[in-house]
Amino acid sequence: MNREQLIAAYSASGRHYHNLAHIEDCLAALARVENLSPREREILIAAIWWHDVVYDAMRADNEELSAQLAEQHVHPDISGEVARLIRLTKSHEVQAGDRLGATLISIDLSILGAEPARYDAFAAAIRQEFIHVPEADYRAGRASVLARFAARPVIFPDADFAARYDRPARDNLARELASLR
Repeated sequence: MNREQLIAAYSASGRHYHNLAHIEDCLAALARVENLSPREREILIAAIWWHDVVYDAMRADNEELSAQLAEQHVHPDISGEVARLIRLTKSHEVQAGDRLGATLISIDLSILGAEPARYDAFAAAIRQEFIHVPEADYRAGRASVLARFAARPVIFPDADFAARYDRPARDNLARELASLR
């Protein structure tokens, strides 16, 4: 799978949020992360590009399939670590001391701390990706996901992301949860 095929995957119909703009946002967030070695940055760039390459809202194995594709296509020196990081995006949880995992998960979740209008556009795009789900079921499922994030003592495992995004993320989550009830 070459760069053009990656771009095509992220440009597929039905991708309203998990698309090329999401990858660009993640890469921009990574560009603001300091104190990474060139190898760490290379690993994170690859993980960002591959983490949602497979995305079908009706599947539960998108992360695993994306990780497997990364293992096949990313340089063998880093493919194992890239795949490990991609698998973390299923739960968005990392072990203490996992700096790269904390960085990737915080980047992937940074949309939660966006300004309200941008967050609302994200929430609407997610709804479009799950348009096949009846409204009542979507509201219940989405509320459950958001409540789990809101209940976490730490939403962003990277301290710099937590300092920047935790309060606005909690405000956005509370606002969307209220709208779903």
